[in-house]
Amino acid sequence: RRPPTMLEEVIAELKIACSKAHDALKQHLSRLRTGRANTSMLDGIRVDYYGTPTPIASMATVNVPEPRLLQIKVWERGQAKAVDKAIRESDLNLNPQVDGDIIRIPLPPLTEERRRELVKMAKKQAEESKIAIRKQRKDARDMIDALVKDGDVSEDDGAAASTKCEEVIAAAVKTVDDIVAAKEKDIMAV
Repeated sequence: RRPPTMLEEVIAELKIACSKAHDALKQHLSRLRTGRANTSMLDGIRVDYYGTPTPIASMATVNVPEPRLLQIKVWERGQAKAVDKAIRESDLNLNPQVDGDIIRIPLPPLTEERRRELVKMAKKQAEESKIAIRKQRKDARDMIDALVKDGDVSEDDGAAASTKCEEVIAAAVKTVDDIVAAKEKDIMAV
């Protein structure tokens, strides 16, 4: 088997970059609240743990005992207040109830207005993802152009690689739209 050409490497790098953009988008969207409880909703929250901003999952067990309830069991009883404070100060509009080392977070049903707001946030995130993907396209095209200019590859091969590059980008943008459409459906489901 022959080693990959420089152009194939450029396309492979582009695919990896697009895949990373999709993963980052999914990660961001997992923090947006839907009608159901989900432990990843708390991933973005940091608690002041002895002066260090710490993710809740690093200092407590988080689970979903019911569809509209999150339950957090802190490992150090004294940290419940700090976790409660961090959740209240987040932009999730949650109202935790502390009971010793257990924190229960009932999720009120989302209002229509809040659902629309969340969909808007998801679409904004999708737009940022597409911008990142288009930047990768520019980088790939610049590399292809440089290879052609330096005489490392023929004009025809460069043109074929540019076409392949466009196909990868079109597929990546469609995937972003699919990811966001699924999230929007999730958010709007009552």
